[in-house]
Amino acid sequence: MRLAIIPARGGSKRIPKKNIKNFHGKPIIAYSIEALLNSNMLDKVIVSTDDVEIAEVAKKYGAEVPFMRPSDISDDFATTGDVIKHAVEWFNQKGDTIELVCCLYATSPFVKMNDISESIKLLTLDTKCVFSAAEFSYPIFRSFKLDDSNVPSMFWPENFTERSQDLESAYHDAGMFYIAKPEFFVDNKLIFAEHSKACLIPHYRVQDIDTPEDWIRAEIMYDALRRNGDI
Repeated sequence: MRLAIIPARGGSKRIPKKNIKNFHGKPIIAYSIEALLNSNMLDKVIVSTDDVEIAEVAKKYGAEVPFMRPSDISDDFATTGDVIKHAVEWFNQKGDTIELVCCLYATSPFVKMNDISESIKLLTLDTKCVFSAAEFSYPIFRSFKLDDSNVPSMFWPENFTERSQDLESAYHDAGMFYIAKPEFFVDNKLIFAEHSKACLIPHYRVQDIDTPEDWIRAEIMYDALRRNGDI
């Protein structure tokens, strides 16, 4: 079975009810559910949550909520790996064999169904994990830090005179999704390694949503992309 898991616990502090907050006309979690369902590459899409209201919203938009997440993996210290391990073991106990797991976060309105379907196709014997990534919009090799008086010092001073276009491109985790064999997550394997591949997402479609300011920026971005036909 190809299993999609959306981690969505309740109790968000900085953005109350973040996972089901209205985002351009529907709960933000609905975008993740619909992207997974529309990819036509997964057998089951579930939401792992400890919150009854989130569970009801998830089911309304087509996801399954086969269990309520235990409290010991629903606090601020629970990891994505904990959530996936619990779900995989729950299905294994029911007699289901998990072929692969796609973990997509609940606040990912910019993900497209093609991002998911094309990433799943990248999994091979040699590629154990595929994850979303984006290029930094500015060369990090000319970056600097500031001391307590805002005085700068470069991390790589030898690059001060280098042209931006001559510096190597650098990438970061886009924080949207991770796709791998279940044992990859259960064994907590390193993602950024030779057994993984990145699915590159344009940086204009990448936005963490952790604060109210992030939320406002995401809404503006989504509106602009929608008007431009990119979403």
